[in-house]
Amino acid sequence: MTEEQHVVLEMRDIVKQFGEFRANDGINLVVKQGQIHALLGENGAGKSTLMNQLSGLLQPTSGDILINGEKVKIDSPKKAAELGIGMVHQHFMLIDAFTVTENIILGDEPVKNGFVLDKQSAVENILQLSKQYGLEVDPKALVEDISVGMQQRVEILKTLYRGADILIFDEPTAVLTPQEIDELMVILKNLANEGKSVILITHKLDEIRAVADQVTVIRRGQSIDTFPVAGVSSQELADIMVGRSVSFKTVKRDATPSDVVLDVQDLTVKDARGVEVVKNLDLQVRRGEVLGIAGIDGNGQSELISAITGLIRTESGKITLNGKDITNLPPRKITESGVGHVPEDRQRFGLELEMTLAENIALQTYYQAPNSKNGVLDYEAINRHARELIEKFDVRTVNELVNAGALSGGNQQKAIIARELDRHAELIIAAQPTRGLDVGAIEYIHQQLINQRDEDKAVLLVSFELDEILNVADRIAVISHGEITGVVDAKATDKQELGLLMAGMSLKEARAQLVGGKASE
Repeated sequence: MTEEQHVVLEMRDIVKQFGEFRANDGINLVVKQGQIHALLGENGAGKSTLMNQLSGLLQPTSGDILINGEKVKIDSPKKAAELGIGMVHQHFMLIDAFTVTENIILGDEPVKNGFVLDKQSAVENILQLSKQYGLEVDPKALVEDISVGMQQRVEILKTLYRGADILIFDEPTAVLTPQEIDELMVILKNLANEGKSVILITHKLDEIRAVADQVTVIRRGQSIDTFPVAGVSSQELADIMVGRSVSFKTVKRDATPSDVVLDVQDLTVKDARGVEVVKNLDLQVRRGEVLGIAGIDGNGQSELISAITGLIRTESGKITLNGKDITNLPPRKITESGVGHVPEDRQRFGLELEMTLAENIALQTYYQAPNSKNGVLDYEAINRHARELIEKFDVRTVNELVNAGALSGGNQQKAIIARELDRHAELIIAAQPTRGLDVGAIEYIHQQLINQRDEDKAVLLVSFELDEILNVADRIAVISHGEITGVVDAKATDKQELGLLMAGMSLKEARAQLVGGKASE
């Protein structure tokens, strides 16, 4: 920190109330010029609510916001932009059919001769900004044709084009590949070095330690502490965030697998384009074990799960559950056969966001007693059962009548898990179950999966996170280009071996290379 750095933003005693619920309860935040200031907190702690007030999407119930020492009223995103505040949202706000330039200048188009769109000057401005901040883009490319990481660069350039000096990033790495995450970390540092102030909303502790100067911890709507990041361990950050000691390692006894529950034989699945994405795949999951599927995104994992759960049809092969053929059965028949499914995208496939939490919890069983009597929904029974599961699975909400869309990501995920585990399914399929969640929620969900295993259920875990696979799974099947390249014992493998299998090597080839590499050292 240098003497030149001064306070550019203060948020004093910010309260944001929704009815009787206080999402923010007297939060204080001080951000200095040229700093990366992290906001750390559990899902639902109030981080995004706080930043939505700074960006003009919400207004505080009480409290003051000061920019460069002067009190301001930010009653719209336009006002925020005028004050030099820009927000890069987790879910990008871009128009796919527009070019990069058209998206960046939308609503702030340059003109010449009073009315003629001056697109060339916009392109030149964008190229200058992209060079200055290390944000290389093609101004003429269509947004639908560029990568997710490149789309994020476009969102950043949108804020810089409008003159933002304070940039807010809301969970910016949730949808990025590891390489894109590394590139974003460099971009954030470049922004700070150029004198911009960056507010980073995240729950990823390693990213905070990699780039942030200061961190403010928010817990249940209150600011707990603010301190320098240098010298703080991930364990210390996690414990302060959650308010208790958090374990990064799931405690579990050795698995005692028995009968085969799920048996996938010679399965072939095509995608919407008619391309084979699952190819003659064999897979077995046994009672009393967690089988993890590891692989790079886009190698057939999603189609495999969709085929097992009846969401897409198989081309050939056979899927059996406890010896019963469930191949190409309707999804309801498959769930009634004993399959619980936690989908990879909770908002698109797991919940109806405009329906209440109670209605979402009843989605799989609304037509059965006691939720329905003589074809008529019994809302008293539905709501009562929802309250029981909310308490049992620690879903943090005002009540069961809140719309699912109003819950934090972690609590949305807990609601889905409550619904699926409550049905006592024989097979639990969990696809990316902790994507976008904080360490406390991750710890909780991992333990729920282990509990299911210990209750003699079969658990199929699909994840792009190797740490998660190695931590939770008992056996690991690696998928590459729609084929299983190897199945290994989780205790007898490591990231290096899994990485070679994910690249398409057979288990024999991977182990030969690893042995050869060690011999040459």
